[in-house]
Amino acid sequence: MTGFLDQIQIVSQWAVPAIFLAIILAGWGKKVPMYETFVAGAKEGFDVAVMIIPYLVAILSVIAVFRASGALDDLKTGLGWLMARAGLSEHVDKLELLPLALIRPLSGSGARGVMLDLFKFHGPDSFIGYAASVIQGSTETTFYVLTVYYGSIGIKRIRHTLAAALLADLVGVIAAIVLATAFYR
Repeated sequence: MTGFLDQIQIVSQWAVPAIFLAIILAGWGKKVPMYETFVAGAKEGFDVAVMIIPYLVAILSVIAVFRASGALDDLKTGLGWLMARAGLSEHVDKLELLPLALIRPLSGSGARGVMLDLFKFHGPDSFIGYAASVIQGSTETTFYVLTVYYGSIGIKRIRHTLAAALLADLVGVIAAIVLATAFYR
């Protein structure tokens, strides 16, 4: 078994350099001007980054105000009260994951901050810590992705993309809680 793990480690160490080498060799074989193409791509990436900065500032500002105002804690308290009244008292502890589930579609760094707060309070090896980790891995920063991708190419009407992406995030959160409950409780 140790030999197999050593082989996996060697493959994982060399995977990214091998991909870069393959790209360089493919470009060289097709006689693509590699340096000029790289510089043009970097310039285009920089232009896109500058274009989306206002959107990112807006998203991060809203998240900061929402967390600092206490609205997130009030929402959690209200939902806990409703769950207790509905006879779901045994699931109230899972509401600790609500701030993460709400912030994750908006910002990866904001969600990471919430996850680290959960780790500080509950510990990374607790049920909440495990579930938060699974949520981080099974959901996406939907609004950030839509802002970057659609904003960079100038699409104004996103049609059904937002609803489908938020539904996928909801399914990811529910699946994360179910799996964390199955494996870590």
